[in-house]
Amino acid sequence: MKGKYKFVVITLAAVSIGCAGFSYNRSVPTPFDAAVGYVAATAASLNVKIIDKLGNTVSYFKGISRLNSENEKLKEELLSARAQLSSLKLVEQENAQLSSLLKMQEEYSDLPTIGARVIAKDPGNWFTSFLIDKGANYGLKKNMAVITAEGLVGKITECGYNYSKVVSIIDDTDAVSAQSVRTNSVGYVTADFSEEAQCKMQYSESSSDILVGDEIVTSYISEIYPRGISIGHVKKLVTDDKTSMKYAIIEPSVDFSRLDHVLVINKNTEYEFKEIATTGSDNEK
Repeated sequence: MKGKYKFVVITLAAVSIGCAGFSYNRSVPTPFDAAVGYVAATAASLNVKIIDKLGNTVSYFKGISRLNSENEKLKEELLSARAQLSSLKLVEQENAQLSSLLKMQEEYSDLPTIGARVIAKDPGNWFTSFLIDKGANYGLKKNMAVITAEGLVGKITECGYNYSKVVSIIDDTDAVSAQSVRTNSVGYVTADFSEEAQCKMQYSESSSDILVGDEIVTSYISEIYPRGISIGHVKKLVTDDKTSMKYAIIEPSVDFSRLDHVLVINKNTEYEFKEIATTGSDNEK
């Protein structure tokens, strides 16, 4: 056994010495070294490519994530800017309307008026009837006239402590005494239920000089509405086939598709009208 071990040791030593001698001071690698080097270089190159690929992939997804985050931030900023712009427009519209109401108050400075905000309305596209945020707590009463800077809105039909219900002229079946500014022709304006958000003015044949485009205002004989408040303009003239009654379709001065603020004429004109009429009768007697 010992002889065999000696042989193996001597053989390995000889091979080692031979390899050392063969590789000493040479410029060309051995086939074995070349094979090992090729495999190692290939593996290293592959590792580098894989690492580069992974690095690029990670960078790509990081870039996508960053872009998504920036897009979300931009969207939020855009929504915030739109909300601020919308809020600014609403404030400007409200200020414009309040400014118009102040001018209207100055125009009707001889009449006591109270500004009120619309707080609710019936379903639909038009403000046929709605609630305002003033009532008996501000001295308001039934049948008080309601106006805007553009003209006549309607009247109060119900009055609570801190609210009032208003019925507009495009829904009111009661007649409003009216007249033409151009000719002073007198008639009666009611809601025209055949045409949405319109009114109609009935007048006699002797007042047939009313023309399309004429402005119609409240007349001097109205029991509820002060004289001279704009109701609207004549849109067209119609003759009823059944009754032969002539009437004019009125385009209201007020935009009944949107109302935010109104003025209430804080004056019981109906009572004062009756009082004046009674006093006049007594004097005649």
